[in-house]
Amino acid sequence: MQWQSKAGQMAFSGLMLALTLVLSYVESLLPLTIGIPGVKLGLANLAVLLTLYASGWRMALGIDVLRVVLSGFLFGNFAAILYSMAGALVSFGVMVLLKKFRFSMSTVSIAGGVFHNLGQLVVAVCVVENIHLFYYLPWLIVAGMITGALIGIVARVTWRYVNRMWQEA
Repeated sequence: MQWQSKAGQMAFSGLMLALTLVLSYVESLLPLTIGIPGVKLGLANLAVLLTLYASGWRMALGIDVLRVVLSGFLFGNFAAILYSMAGALVSFGVMVLLKKFRFSMSTVSIAGGVFHNLGQLVVAVCVVENIHLFYYLPWLIVAGMITGALIGIVARVTWRYVNRMWQEA
């Protein structure tokens, strides 16, 4: 989306960053335990995905990196920032690439979920120096596909409403 002013662009990026932090907080309150360490819904990725489609990769990357750092300090710790940053950067790169090749928003989100888990798993293997953690990979792929699909569906529905709202404005 082309912004009419720098102020509009800044307001949108601030809104999206705030949304990622609210969604991160909500996610930290959800008691999601499915027996696989580190699996989350990835609610904050909804705002990152919408920003990627609305404003391009530069703004979305800035929001993604700030989300990881700020939510890590607010709701986690340094280890959470380390793991989350690895997952965020790997998944972001894959999402940008797939968007460039015009894959659907849901497919981009699913790939983002899977590669987020993969990035975190690689960091975990390096930190604890145990290659056997890769035994979790099939479960993490399935979890990433499911959560990515859910976020992708919500993003696609939200995107329709947001586009309609922008066209009417």
